[in-house]
Amino acid sequence: MTDPTDARAATTLPTPLPARILLLGSGELGRELTISLKRLGAHVIAADSYPHAPAMQVADEHRVLDMTSATDLRALLDSVDVDLVVPEVEAIATDALVEEERTADAPRIVPNAFSVRTTMDRQRIRALAASLPGVETSRFRFASSADEVREALDVTGLPAFVKPTMSSSGHGQTRITGAHEAEEAWRAAEEGARAGTGRVIVEEAIDFDSEITLLTVRRWDAAAGEVRTSFCAPIGHRQESGDYVESWQPAELSDTALASARSMAESVTSALAEGGASPALGLFGVEFFLRGDRVWFSELSPRPHDTGMVTMVTQHQSEFDLHARAVLGLPVDTTLATPGASAVVRAPGQLRDVAYEGVAEALALGGEVRVFGKDATREGRRLGVALARGRDTTDARRTAEGMAATVRVVEGERR
Repeated sequence: MTDPTDARAATTLPTPLPARILLLGSGELGRELTISLKRLGAHVIAADSYPHAPAMQVADEHRVLDMTSATDLRALLDSVDVDLVVPEVEAIATDALVEEERTADAPRIVPNAFSVRTTMDRQRIRALAASLPGVETSRFRFASSADEVREALDVTGLPAFVKPTMSSSGHGQTRITGAHEAEEAWRAAEEGARAGTGRVIVEEAIDFDSEITLLTVRRWDAAAGEVRTSFCAPIGHRQESGDYVESWQPAELSDTALASARSMAESVTSALAEGGASPALGLFGVEFFLRGDRVWFSELSPRPHDTGMVTMVTQHQSEFDLHARAVLGLPVDTTLATPGASAVVRAPGQLRDVAYEGVAEALALGGEVRVFGKDATREGRRLGVALARGRDTTDARRTAEGMAATVRVVEGERR
């Protein structure tokens, strides 16, 4: 066993190429990240809980396992020879990653095991953020029963949100307007959690004007010999039931609000780096609520963010290119090239097989369509995204929404 601080000191940057990378989670974000890594010559092993996941379709190798099982995850880590382990989803046995990071000659966990464990549990990340000077959060409490949910409302006020401590894309989230809804909200959070923790977060429902994602990149500056933080232009987004349906870049906000968001993002990501055993290189998707000049920290993902798919048409380097380069210790460019927008293509219901109609018509509107290669296992599942550039974000949003509406997901014929 080695002290985790030894791993930080021993990190070689940039990572020698070609790198071997284990990707934990193989959804649409992992697919685009794999493509960016492959362009840099990486050998990617894509893992997920089901076969033929999007990233597996473009990776060099794949593995299917229950990543929430510490036993299965340890067996996978023992079976591969890689330089980096890159998590792409929340549903991971993070304690196994912490143990792995402490092992002699272990691959580097991206950004580090502390960051992954902390951000994949709302209890940990919210407590960390709230403890940092200058980081403002909504009022919140954690609860272990419906009765404790009701007690938490004395702190948060009403309306409030009840969320699992481990979930994503709005799963298990409920907005409540009275204490009589606590029991149902508790049950929904338990059923919708990515992993059972027996805890929920009850948080104040902030009356905000807008939400943004601030893509924050911790990168290696070779000339200075240290890690620096860079930011992409803020991304506005709209959600339905906690799941993103459209995003646009750049989002409009005051200079004061942008400065506050950048300060909070750097503070939280620096704290994650300091708590771990490596430089915590990579891209973080940091979410904020805004009302005028006031900014509240909401959540953080230690990897590319779904709302950031818009960067595939707006930036010189997409969020996937940025993450790939940053984790390898290579130079990055966060420059915005043009205003743009994204709109999600979703499944109309559960289908045995999937076919797409209207793609040619959508592309004729002037943007791009990305199909993820996922099965329609449930209504509303994200199957693709329409991407558009524009004179401004209003123009781009109009085009992206029109494109997404033109693409029709229908029952196909199995081949």
